[in-house]
Amino acid sequence: MHQVKLFKSIESELWTMEAEINEWLRSTNAKVISVTGNIAPQTADSSGIQGSFSASDVLVVIVYEAAGK
Repeated sequence: MHQVKLFKSIESELWTMEAEINEWLRSTNAKVISVTGNIAPQTADSSGIQGSFSASDVLVVIVYEAAGK
């Protein structure tokens, strides 16, 4: 049976998210069926500085089968 794992981060911390995903893959030995990602549109920073944007949210969805299934 397929299962879903969600990872959420912000674009300025993608390297941390990548490490988290890789560690999860190593530790679970999951068989990956598909990987889908999305990055939210940037929004203006509330600090009022013109041309400044907040980091966008990043979502990665992994569809997988648990090891040994």
